[in-house]
Amino acid sequence: MTEPQEPLRLFVVAGELSGDQLGGKLIPALRKLAGREVEISGVGGEAMAAQGCVSLFPLSDVAVMGPLAILAQLRTIIKRVYQSVDAAVAMKPDALVILDSPEFTHPIARRVKRRLPGIPVIDYVSPSIWAWRPGRARKMRRYIDHVLAILPFEPAAHERLGGPDCSYVGHPLIERLAWIRSRQPAKLAKSLGLKAGLPVIVVLPGSRSSEVRRVMAAYGGALGRVMDAAGPLNVIVPLAPGVEELIRTALAGWPLTPHLITGEEKKFQAFRLADAALATSGTVTLELALAGTPMVVGYRMEAIVAPFHWMLKAHSIVLPNLILGENIFPEFVHAACSADNLSRALLALLDKDGVERKRQIDALSGLSSRMTLGSGTPSERAAEIILSQIKR
Repeated sequence: MTEPQEPLRLFVVAGELSGDQLGGKLIPALRKLAGREVEISGVGGEAMAAQGCVSLFPLSDVAVMGPLAILAQLRTIIKRVYQSVDAAVAMKPDALVILDSPEFTHPIARRVKRRLPGIPVIDYVSPSIWAWRPGRARKMRRYIDHVLAILPFEPAAHERLGGPDCSYVGHPLIERLAWIRSRQPAKLAKSLGLKAGLPVIVVLPGSRSSEVRRVMAAYGGALGRVMDAAGPLNVIVPLAPGVEELIRTALAGWPLTPHLITGEEKKFQAFRLADAALATSGTVTLELALAGTPMVVGYRMEAIVAPFHWMLKAHSIVLPNLILGENIFPEFVHAACSADNLSRALLALLDKDGVERKRQIDALSGLSSRMTLGSGTPSERAAEIILSQIKR
């Protein structure tokens, strides 16, 4: 008679909402593939809680972005790091899985590895070692056994920089590719009462209040210049959760009144409807690319960070550019993120027969093929590798 297997015990740590969302999909994939009971402890938010992971503390204690915000919350973050380390060591898990947020999760991984050197440590989402502080890659080898990359060029970057073993498991967005491309924009155009025959521009000022504050004036100025040159526009602004009121207030300084929308369905309908997008650099640029929307990208840094922009090692801050290996989508960073620069780039995209528009559309048609997996989902691929690390 076969003895029942001991439960698989995993300690999983997320540091912000994006990591929690990954964990919420990873946990059921692990249970599906493990072949035995799986016990999960750690740090997460609502998505992980829905899968039975009761967080040690609220995710909001550590989910902060930017050097100033981190500094303001530093005492609490340090306390939570040591609390997480002690809990992980007490559990003696079969593996430690950290999800993104390297400023929070990597100090935990280092300390747990020091106290439990025999357990595998898996990092789901690579730090941007290809863009900033590449020396981190080699240092990670001391405490990370395997990196699960969500961008296809990252395994080669880790190999080049002497980092840990790294596998591409797929970006979470590719699980939604068919859904993204099946959104029907005509319904949105009708419900908003868009004026037929006018260009449609979707504007995405960011999902964090600091991002929104830094770009709204430049984006409004750019739209004004586009209207001066090309005439009236239909402008749509999807409102990201948490910054709705901030955006509504900033719109008072714009030269037009845009259509405001909420929700994922309407957002992707707007992407499919738009002739061009004006977006703040981030994951939304990849969403736009997978929806097939030409774009202009802006970004303004915190004043404390801007003087160090020269230290950026990557050829671009725009994810689709990095995946394609060339700067197809124009980006304007910090001082270059001006109304004049943004408007010129937008006007080039609104020219239906223009070279810039054709160049972007040609590039967009091949981007998804660089990101798709042969079979399975990113969560399943990640779970397979985690389980193989435990068996080793």
